[in-house]
Amino acid sequence: MKKGDIAEGIIERVEFPNKGILTVDGERLVVKNTIPGQTVRVLVTKRRKGKSEGRVVEVLKKAPQEREEGVCPHFTRCGGCIYQSLPYEEQLNIKEGQIKELLFSVYPEGSFLWQGLKPSPLPDRYRNKMEFSFGDEVKGGDLALGMHRRGSFYDIVTTTDCRIVHQDFCRILEATLTYFQRRNVPFYQKLLHIGYLRHLFVRRAVKTGEILVDLVTTTQTGWMEEVKSEKGESNLTEEELLDGWKEAVCALELEGKLVGVLHTQNDSLADVVQNDRTEVLYGQDYFFEELLGLRFKITPFSFFQTNSAGAEVLYETARSYIGDTKDKVVFDLYSGTGTIAQMLAAVAKQVVGVELVEEAVEAAKENAAGNGLKNCSFIAGDVGKVMDELEEKPDLIMLDPPRDGIHPKALPKIIRFGVERIVYISCKPTSLVRDLVLFKEGGYQMTKACAVDMFPYTGGIETVVLLKQLK
Repeated sequence: MKKGDIAEGIIERVEFPNKGILTVDGERLVVKNTIPGQTVRVLVTKRRKGKSEGRVVEVLKKAPQEREEGVCPHFTRCGGCIYQSLPYEEQLNIKEGQIKELLFSVYPEGSFLWQGLKPSPLPDRYRNKMEFSFGDEVKGGDLALGMHRRGSFYDIVTTTDCRIVHQDFCRILEATLTYFQRRNVPFYQKLLHIGYLRHLFVRRAVKTGEILVDLVTTTQTGWMEEVKSEKGESNLTEEELLDGWKEAVCALELEGKLVGVLHTQNDSLADVVQNDRTEVLYGQDYFFEELLGLRFKITPFSFFQTNSAGAEVLYETARSYIGDTKDKVVFDLYSGTGTIAQMLAAVAKQVVGVELVEEAVEAAKENAAGNGLKNCSFIAGDVGKVMDELEEKPDLIMLDPPRDGIHPKALPKIIRFGVERIVYISCKPTSLVRDLVLFKEGGYQMTKACAVDMFPYTGGIETVVLLKQLK
């Protein structure tokens, strides 16, 4: 087998997050975005000893468990989902197998209590946030708005019937796309660094139904003379163009309540939603969501779990793992907007949250005050550095780091606190198992673990583990 060869075979399993494994002539070939049991024809794209990769040219035969009914119309073209063709139970089986395999590589099977994979309460239309991109489906084609095409950095698939978001998202997307198509407004071309439209950012609370919509553009306006109004008038100003878009969004019949329409400017060369300046076109620049009896104010760019119903399952699990907190000081490291800290505050002596992003810390302080919680405080700063400055020592530690896991310099400091119990929440199990090796070397035993499916139809998964110090 060499680069450029065509191979055929059956996908044996899928390793986290989306690595299908095919054996060809005794060699392992990784084929992304495949499903166990599929018979595929594959083009070998990389040939390295033990690390060969390929891409699917054709699915010759579907896996026995694949279905035709209920499949998203954008599936296979859109790069957002992997498992749209699988019944939900089959998705859970695959993900649970992936997590167990990773955890067992550090703590052998039987050495801890595995509590299974908890499903998302809403397997469909569960997301409360989406970042849609402007672009074209083919080079030089009509304006598109949606998700990146699978395997492409440039092509965009218009997703007017995405199945993992509420239909209000789709209505807002379609109205926005139609508005700017009719006015011939150009999208930002990442290679040439020219154009205007970059992203449509939509957040919708599951519990309250409140909706925030944000149009992200560059500051470029040299193209404005080519833009026409609905009546064919030319020479519109940017203010008039944005006002017309705002009116189009506000006129929509939505099931939720539109509380804010925003315009954000972003001239970054990177393909990210970045806030250089935000203007409120209508309403306010925040919305409210509720979790486990607490109310949270969420701004456009602040972190909040994307699956509100699933977050309740995740945080209830973490709260049960941390155990008795009465008269104890709890450190919530990588605390984000303080969601976990506030849930623990009601049953702890004191909770201290540490978070790098200052905006998230300010939101945490405001939310805690709004919820009447006086025994939790939040510190803005790098976890590794802040721990050197804190005079108070924790009795228990809660960890919810970003995808890359705990910084190598911070992890030994966490271990040196010597607390009895540590609960680690991870959105990337491969980072988790890397850190678990060091916790094990530092004298901690994983006593129980489970997973929570926060991202149905995708390869994402959350894992919660309880670590106890060996006496």
